Amino acid sequence: MAFVIAGERSGAGKTTITLALLAALKRKGIQVRSFKVGPDYIDPMFHRHVTSQACYNLDPMLTSEEYVYQCFAEKAGDCSIVEGVMGLFDGAAGRKDFSSTAHVARLLDLPIVLVVDCSRLSNSVAAIVHGYRSFDPRLKFAGVILNRVGSDRHLELLESALENVPILGVLRRQEAIEIPDRHLGLVPTDELPGLNELIDRLAQLGETCFNWEKLLPLASSLHLQSPPELGDLGGTIPPQRSPIRLAIARDAAFNFYYQDNLNLLKQFGADLIEWSPLTDPFPTNIDGLYFGGGFPEMFAATLSENQTTLKAIQSAIRSGMPTYAECGGLMYLSENIVDFSGDTFPMVGAIPTTTVMRSRLTLGYRRGTALEDSPIVSKNTIVQGHEFHRSTATTSPDQPLFQFAETNQFDGWRSTNLHASYLHLHWGATPEIPKRFIEHCAKFKRDRYPEKE
Repeated sequence: MAFVIAGERSGAGKTTITLALLAALKRKGIQVRSFKVGPDYIDPMFHRHVTSQACYNLDPMLTSEEYVYQCFAEKAGDCSIVEGVMGLFDGAAGRKDFSSTAHVARLLDLPIVLVVDCSRLSNSVAAIVHGYRSFDPRLKFAGVILNRVGSDRHLELLESALENVPILGVLRRQEAIEIPDRHLGLVPTDELPGLNELIDRLAQLGETCFNWEKLLPLASSLHLQSPPELGDLGGTIPPQRSPIRLAIARDAAFNFYYQDNLNLLKQFGADLIEWSPLTDPFPTNIDGLYFGGGFPEMFAATLSENQTTLKAIQSAIRSGMPTYAECGGLMYLSENIVDFSGDTFPMVGAIPTTTVMRSRLTLGYRRGTALEDSPIVSKNTIVQGHEFHRSTATTSPDQPLFQFAETNQFDGWRSTNLHASYLHLHWGATPEIPKRFIEHCAKFKRDRYPEKE
């Protein structure tokens, strides 16, 4: 089974529908692999919680068309579901539908199940569905799922209007099933103590609201050719006598990581040591630091209270330990975080700025040119990334790391061993980035412990 869950717009209910499908399939004993179109981190967390397997992002803008195809061809199982992003044809700004759900569905030649929010529709649903089905004749439509149906009479009107369209599921308005959100989207799984109960309700809903006789035969639609060759993953690194120990900050404050990035680090010889800056002491015998994005502003008080760890991180960075930080990681490495209430919390202090939470959302793909060398990129390297944050830095770097083509703005702090930026990077199509990072970590290890090499 392989198909795409698309929405006619953002907020149509794609994630709820996808989770209900995943949970019901798992209850049926069917092992399912999930994917997410676009750069989002949080939806894949929910997928992983349900399936107990990694969810992979499919984003041609962050990687490439070839990589999206290769990733899906290699990772897809007997049953695979791809959750879309925004509305079906909504892609990167200025690029028509590039990197949209429709784009990925075309690349993978997968049928589309369109989720329609019917809360304010009756006969007009036919015009909407007709428009989506006919807009791009290259797409394959399997049918629709009607979401937020109000009553039996409402359903009769919808079914009458869609008499020639396969209806693959009907979900009534569900007040008891709601995933809370906040300033950057859904609240992550680590912060939802009642998540298992919610997933159980979704599984029960999924068992009864979908037309499984029509959905399950979609299994025969997956016939991918061999994935294209993308080279040798940037080359190899000479083997070390002992593995490179890379500390990954992973807890409720730092949890924005692409699975492909972690896989590549392992492939280049790193042991990933997960630890919590919220509660754990600083890890020992490590050769590098990786701080992903997340929500440090929500846990600023606890992070600030862990003074021993803050000082240990600052000391490690000053000693030359290679350190990579994205967005929330940058905030943590700054001197202070000022939260939405205006309260100030001291942080690591490795970056000479304070980050302040604002109401304005900074969002979009960015093409960045590296202005200086860092442990991640060399000068003049061009990277494609994504910004998604509500914080701003109070001071600008003397020697900025990136200049963004779209906004002509500067971003990021760097040194010979530090790379800290608001830019989120997916390394799938650029394996030279994690390779460079691990090489820096290996050099740091050799210089610090020459007797071990």
